[in-house]
Amino acid sequence: MKKGKLFGVGIGPGDKELITIKAVNIIKNADVIALPDSFSSKNRAYEIVKEYITGKEIIYLPMPMTKDKEHLRQSHENGAELIINCLDKGKNVAFATLGDPSVYSTYMYVHRIVESKGYSVEIVPGVTSFCASAARLNISLCDGADPLIIIPANYKDNKELLQLSGNKVLMKSGRKMAKVKQEIAECGLTDKTYMVENCGMKEEKIYKDFSMAADESSYFSLIIVKG
Repeated sequence: MKKGKLFGVGIGPGDKELITIKAVNIIKNADVIALPDSFSSKNRAYEIVKEYITGKEIIYLPMPMTKDKEHLRQSHENGAELIINCLDKGKNVAFATLGDPSVYSTYMYVHRIVESKGYSVEIVPGVTSFCASAARLNISLCDGADPLIIIPANYKDNKELLQLSGNKVLMKSGRKMAKVKQEIAECGLTDKTYMVENCGMKEEKIYKDFSMAADESSYFSLIIVKG
């Protein structure tokens, strides 16, 4: 029996209208839809793709919000095994992931495991949260020769990167918002900083005055520092 193929499908940051035509077509034609399950009450990926998956088989892959490396490794292995079970039956699987699969996406851990076992895989790009956020703010991310630096803000001290020349995007900042705000202030960049919380979602909030952002914020909070 011919084995199925895994598609990692970027579905955009939250706005249902930002899913690409290619992503919709892949999802519509897939035999199985895989969705990340972070054990929260609302599955944001499902909300974006639900109108395209009526009657389809759905599998939920556990994606716990933790930094425990062993727990994460086991979750990725378990998720890959669920997908492989479908691929072995000749079914194509579309894994719907927020934003773009190549940018800080948990999907890529599963992708690499499945690929390493000899299965066919393909990445379908999606609109990134930082491009969508810049659009909501009506600003550019970079002009001319400006560098653009992308920082995973909840992992380390960010001040060294904040002081580099160029514009910065701080992702995953929600849980460490008070720390990030302090770092930006200490670098004298508060008046050059913008934030979008829950971009494209019903709960969206836009901060053109970063000093007004709360010390606690959603996981889906993205910060742009100009200069």
